[in-house]
Amino acid sequence: MQATRLAAMVLLLSAAAGSAQAQVADKKALTLAGAQHVIAAATAYARTKGGTAVIAVVDEGGNLMALERLDNTFAAGANISIGKARTAVLFKRPTKVFEDIIKNGRTSMVALNDFTPLQGGVPIAVDGQIVGGVGVSGAASAQEDEEVAMAGAAGLGTTTASLGGTTQTEAVHYFTREQVAASFAKGAVLIDGTGRAYMVHTSRRETPGQAEIHTRDTDVIYVVEGSATFVTGGVAVGAKETAPDEVRGTAIKGGETRRIVKGDVITVPAGTPHWFKEVKGPIAYYTVKVR
Repeated sequence: MQATRLAAMVLLLSAAAGSAQAQVADKKALTLAGAQHVIAAATAYARTKGGTAVIAVVDEGGNLMALERLDNTFAAGANISIGKARTAVLFKRPTKVFEDIIKNGRTSMVALNDFTPLQGGVPIAVDGQIVGGVGVSGAASAQEDEEVAMAGAAGLGTTTASLGGTTQTEAVHYFTREQVAASFAKGAVLIDGTGRAYMVHTSRRETPGQAEIHTRDTDVIYVVEGSATFVTGGVAVGAKETAPDEVRGTAIKGGETRRIVKGDVITVPAGTPHWFKEVKGPIAYYTVKVR
C-alpha cells in the first residue's frame, strides 16, 4: 500500500512539474554589452554617411539602455530617437510602417501614448525573438536614420560567439538605387578608405584620362554602362608622382589593349599601369580599391 501511495505521489509531482514548465518559456534578453554593440555598429555606419545621429537602444519593455549622440547632432534628437526605439519594440514593427499608415490617412493613430511614428526605429531580434529596439534621429535624412538603425540592429548578431571567434570590424553598408544613381551621375566615392583596406567608387568618365599607377591599391573595375578602350601594363610615358602612392603619365607605351563594355570585370593589380585610352560617350563603372 505504501509503495502504491509513493508511486502516486511521484506521478502527481511529475505532472505538476510538467505543467509548470508548460507555463513558462525561455526568453532572450538584451544585455548592456549587447546594447553597446548595437550603438557601436550604428555609430560606425553613421560615420560613413553624414556623420551626425543620435542613437538610442531600449530593452524589450522600452526602457532606455544606451544612448550615443554624435558631434554636431541637434539636441532634440535624443528624445526623438528614444521615442522611435520604444515605438519599434513595443509594436514590434519598424516605425516607418506607422509613418506610412498615417500618411495614407489613418491619422487617428497619432492619439496613441508613447508613440513616435517617424522613420528611423527598428526592432532588434535574435533568433526570431525581439529583445529590444534601436532608434535614430538627426542623420542626413529620414532614410539615413533608418539605415543607421538597421546597421545597429544587424550588428548585434555579429558577436564573437556567432562568428566562431571573430568580431565585427564595421557596419554593413547599404545604398539605395537612388543613392547609387545620384553618385554615378557625378562620379563619386561611396565608401572611402578611412580605417579600411578597401574603397568603393562610382566612377564616371566621358573623355580619355591619364595613365595611372597605384602603388598600393589593386583596382577591381566593373562596367555598368558604356564602353572604352582600356590599356594595362607597359610603361607610363612621362610618369610623375602626383600624390603619395599615386603616379600619373600622359600615355602608356606597349601594354595590352582591350575594349571593355557593359558587364565586363577587370582587375588591375597594384603597381600596374592602366589607361582609359579612348572613351566614346559616357562610361560608368564601379571601382573597388583593395589594399
